[in-house]
Amino acid sequence: MAYVLSFGEIDRTQVAMVGGKGANLGELSRVDGVEVPDGFCVTTEAFARTVAGGPSIEARLDELSRLEPDDQGAIGVLSAEIRCAVEELAIPEEVAAAIVGAHARLGADGAYAVRSSATAEDLPTASFAGQQDTYLNVVGPAAILEHVSRCWGSLFTERAVTYRLRNGFGQKMIRMAVVVQRMVFPRAAGILVTADPVTSDRTVVSIDAGFGLGEALVSGLVNADVYRVRDGSITGRTIATKKLLVEPAPAGGTRTREIAVARRDEPVLSDAEVLRLARLGRRIEAHFGSPQDIEWCLDGEDLRIVQSRPITTLFPIPVAADGRNRVYVSVGHQQMMTDAMKPLGISLWQLTSRAPMRAAGGRLFVDVTEMLSSPKTRTAVVEGLGTSDPLMGDALRTVLDRGDFIAPVPEEDSVSAPAALAASAAAPLDADPAIVTELIADSEASLAALKRDIRTLSGTALLDFIQADIQELQRVLFTPRSLQVITTAMNASAWLNDHLREWLGEKNSADALTQSVPGNVTSEMGLALLDVADVLRPHPEVVAYLRRIERERLTRNEFLDGLAEYPGGSEARAAIEGFLDRYGMRCAGEIDITRPRWSEDPATLVPTILGNIANFGPGAGKQRFENGLRDAERKRAEVLERLRALPGGAAKAEETAHMIDRVRTFSGYREYPKYGMVSRYFSYKQAMLDEAERLVRAGILDEPDDIFYLRFDELREVVRTQRASAELIAERKAAFRSYQALTAPRVLTSGGQALGGRYQRSDLPADALPGMAVSAGTIEGRARVVSDIGEADLEPGDILVTAYTDPSWTPLFVAIAGLVTEVGGLMTHGAVIAREYGLPAVVGVEHATTLIRDGQRIRVDGTDGYVEIL
Repeated sequence: MAYVLSFGEIDRTQVAMVGGKGANLGELSRVDGVEVPDGFCVTTEAFARTVAGGPSIEARLDELSRLEPDDQGAIGVLSAEIRCAVEELAIPEEVAAAIVGAHARLGADGAYAVRSSATAEDLPTASFAGQQDTYLNVVGPAAILEHVSRCWGSLFTERAVTYRLRNGFGQKMIRMAVVVQRMVFPRAAGILVTADPVTSDRTVVSIDAGFGLGEALVSGLVNADVYRVRDGSITGRTIATKKLLVEPAPAGGTRTREIAVARRDEPVLSDAEVLRLARLGRRIEAHFGSPQDIEWCLDGEDLRIVQSRPITTLFPIPVAADGRNRVYVSVGHQQMMTDAMKPLGISLWQLTSRAPMRAAGGRLFVDVTEMLSSPKTRTAVVEGLGTSDPLMGDALRTVLDRGDFIAPVPEEDSVSAPAALAASAAAPLDADPAIVTELIADSEASLAALKRDIRTLSGTALLDFIQADIQELQRVLFTPRSLQVITTAMNASAWLNDHLREWLGEKNSADALTQSVPGNVTSEMGLALLDVADVLRPHPEVVAYLRRIERERLTRNEFLDGLAEYPGGSEARAAIEGFLDRYGMRCAGEIDITRPRWSEDPATLVPTILGNIANFGPGAGKQRFENGLRDAERKRAEVLERLRALPGGAAKAEETAHMIDRVRTFSGYREYPKYGMVSRYFSYKQAMLDEAERLVRAGILDEPDDIFYLRFDELREVVRTQRASAELIAERKAAFRSYQALTAPRVLTSGGQALGGRYQRSDLPADALPGMAVSAGTIEGRARVVSDIGEADLEPGDILVTAYTDPSWTPLFVAIAGLVTEVGGLMTHGAVIAREYGLPAVVGVEHATTLIRDGQRIRVDGTDGYVEIL
């Protein structure tokens, strides 16, 4: 049994034996041209042998694994107990002898760094940086053994335990090795990353440098000089005033001392040293095959590397078929769902869409390179996306302004406009409600045929049927008449805003004119849940039952069957079933087919139903629609009357009336295609889960939800061969957990640059948070910052602040006075429903959920597009 291994005996495959840091150092020592101070690793076998002497630790680890990541009090107490117990364990004689022997072979009189190296540390999907301990300038065998024990104990610091709980690492899965490495007493030290830490641009090397040991920088004790290098040239340098440095203390350990005043503003590195470091960083990156976070020391003229770990916070780059520069825009920011998606959801969306889509980081991106290269489409794409989301438009302009990233193509070689752009240029439709009626009837007939035909299918026949049916889904989704209806409404709304501002001096007049438009299936859903509350409200025992099960996850049958025990339960069940039959295919993040639908988890709706019961009276749904309709009619009459009083007013009023008719006839349809698509997805999902149950019964899968971690084509192959890779599914689950921690950028380049865009505005009050005005009006109220619709606790007058809303959030809109989101555009879900309900709304407010605290009083200006914290 090996209790120690020298660096020369270690490579990157030995994480289980020497931890992530140790494996990376052993691998680095094998790279030509990379100097690594010599050392050895105390292996995880030594840790296991030592911990085996403390049986009480096992029970405490079981208890620790059952805690929630947010239970900081219990984590703090229990982790401190375990750490203390580990540090007090006697190191077995044979383990201590191995450590002391390895130390003697390197030189017992030397100074060493003793550093933790956990088996889940410095990995491609989780760095665990700073979670365990490092000790510098440790001298003598007794001190080495003492600090090895301390490193073992640091596996159970509160921050390390919490990090593992949040990232899905079991407490017993992780074991600790320890690196013992010769100390370097450098003139300078620092951190090098082979990608820009702010923009994620992989073409940039960023170097932080300070005098003395790197500990001063890592701990944040001093400001660093920062150097940026691209393509072998220094493109930026910031020289900091450096007042302190950390250096070895004569008796062991480290000390902090002041830098002489004359040296404080000197550059730490020469240009030649900066470029040497950048080249070395690229060599290490090439060896490991991914961007690296590297700790370096400058020892005289020699550069020494003391650590290299993968950068786990970079958003992955979509894989392209060629080496061309490419630009991708986020699908999630347009679909109001920026969370990570599972592989089955991603592949179904790719099969559904006609756009050139690529997956990365559990998200989907549209490749807009060809459209940006083409003079026929470049302006339309940037302006079209910029109108919907100004931050996305600004990000695209930033890419184009580089000049050399996207090469324009000759007009004769350029791509044609996509269908959506062509539809926007088509002649507008006259305001004929029969057009919408016909489109909806076609969609519903197609869906009914799907439900009839899919019922009896199984095996590969089922998967082949779904793949073929997606062609029918595309026909319904992308029929030119459907796109023409939507663009007619959008263009008429833009016309009204432009002309009524010019003629009457009013901003965003179309917002008031689109309240309570007919046929909006999403806003009708919010009102329908008010009707459900009306049925339940007279039955107190039913309401009490809902309060009891509010936080439970029940199947549809468990939830509905429980109602039968109470007076009024049958009426309540009928009302809820009616709602689920119409809207049960919806849920938060509904574009991902793998997300649990309301029909599968109806208790999700209980908090909203209870809120409606408490906050509204009978008939509130009908009354709300009628009030909105009355306000819209009043606004129409007022606008037309004011126009008639202007020079040429009769013609202005007549044209405006036509535009209002178009908006009110066609705007409601905007939400229907997605409703039809999600309805179809739910039929696919139910059939695929039935097939998954058969695979579980046959022992091919462990659980039905395993299919969510397969792409559609992979699922078909599993069904065909009756074989599945448990290892692949486990890898996909781990990858999905890592993707959940990432934030998707609005725009991403093939160089890895993640662009969020900026508002180019100078008209805001001081300290206001800029955003996009999508529903006119100003409101002040209490901010309720909500991340999970099932946890929402809203009262009338509250302002909802959240990352994004999709149609599943609509039932909350009936209770709020205003809306603020981090993601959104003029025609995205939250904006459309806010206008219909008459709610002031501002979307695209960057970091709103962190800048605004729950309970703060805020002002939302939905006319000029900003939020103030009062």
